[in-house]
Amino acid sequence: METNQKPTIGIVSPCYNEAMVLNETSMQLNAILQDLVARNIISEKSFAVFVDDGSKDETWQIIEAKASQLIHIKGLKLAGNVGHQKALLAGLLSYKDEADALISIDADLQDDVRVIEEMILKFKSGTDVVYGVRKERTTDTSFKRNTALLFYNLMKMMKVNIVHNHADYRLCSQRVLKALSEFNEVNLFLRGIIPSIGFSKDVVYYDRLERFAGESKYPFRKMAAFAWNGVTSFSNYPLKLVTIIGFAIFFVCVLMTGYALFAIYTGDVVPGWLSTVLPMYFLGGVQLFCFGILGEYIGKIYSEVKQRPRYFIDKRVD
Repeated sequence: METNQKPTIGIVSPCYNEAMVLNETSMQLNAILQDLVARNIISEKSFAVFVDDGSKDETWQIIEAKASQLIHIKGLKLAGNVGHQKALLAGLLSYKDEADALISIDADLQDDVRVIEEMILKFKSGTDVVYGVRKERTTDTSFKRNTALLFYNLMKMMKVNIVHNHADYRLCSQRVLKALSEFNEVNLFLRGIIPSIGFSKDVVYYDRLERFAGESKYPFRKMAAFAWNGVTSFSNYPLKLVTIIGFAIFFVCVLMTGYALFAIYTGDVVPGWLSTVLPMYFLGGVQLFCFGILGEYIGKIYSEVKQRPRYFIDKRVD
């Protein structure tokens, strides 16, 4: 895209029970878009859309009210709660033909909205994907910081192509979004899908802020499930790990057999049930672990082959 053109930019923000923050978030995003339009950086058709992921509070009522009050605000209501990744995808695919690029951002205002302009300028210079990357994790607790480090190290070990310290704060051009629409999998992990598409990319760095209000919708249990979904959706390394474990156990058994034969030869045999029971427990535990990994992949195959719709749209306000 030429620098002198004014692209239409859309901002997509998935929401689940975000009634406490939506008033502030909508005001900030609308103000940023108005400022960028006034300075001829983007088109006056630019917008921000909030995707209600089956919220149980007043989220949708607030979205409807803000869409009627603020010129750049729109809303999309899903028929039920489908999860963050599917809700984000619903917003991206529903508006991919109405903007030259879409920016995804969470509604909690922890991602610094001030770098949106920098993202747009990089897009106007010809970049298709601009990732928002955290500079550091000083605002995180020690537990969250260490588990996040473990997550990225695990992804790297499992050969999953993701951007370090990047969540879902990114700009995608229209041709990236069209490529994304060709991915039909049910088990979504957009942090892995977007980098796998290719095209030109760049990064903007920002300091993550404190949550404006409310509570995080991603406790440790959900974060662990999200990480595991990312590994099993984008890497077959756990299956290879089963084979590696099998060879390792076989090698250990060979050594133990050699030791047992040597003990018999020397007459240094110590009778006891530990030498029998503990290997049985060990092998049984390893087998169950391997069956669990295989079962996880079979479950994903089961979900994919049914080809059920990933979401249904209930209402839309523009």
